[in-house]
Amino acid sequence: MYDNLKSLGNKVSIPDNPDKTILETFDNPSQHRKYTIVFNCPEFTHICPVTGQPDFAKITINYVPDKKCIESKSLKLYLGSFRNHGSFHEAVTNRILDDIVKVAEPFEAKVIGNFNARGGISIDVIAEFKR
Repeated sequence: MYDNLKSLGNKVSIPDNPDKTILETFDNPSQHRKYTIVFNCPEFTHICPVTGQPDFAKITINYVPDKKCIESKSLKLYLGSFRNHGSFHEAVTNRILDDIVKVAEPFEAKVIGNFNARGGISIDVIAEFKR
């Protein structure tokens, strides 16, 4: 687990690109019922591909697991890997949803990106998946 990370003594460095990160999963302990898991990630950052400046957001991930759940430490490292990655808000939000669906195969998932105002405009992006 976490073979894709560089070790810095007792510290683990955050990958510098989401393509270098693996979202880990574990077996859903309550597969006999549908329930919702919510991750609140209020410190998300990425780089604006136009200006090269940092963009800040709160990312909220809601999903209804089937057989697998997302391991939270790997999610933290995955989200941190966007820190130096240039992407538009819409691309970031949809990429997170696509990667969650790919690894966890949930019944449904929603990723909400509440991006802070820049130039007087804030942007909210909502991406959803249902099977």
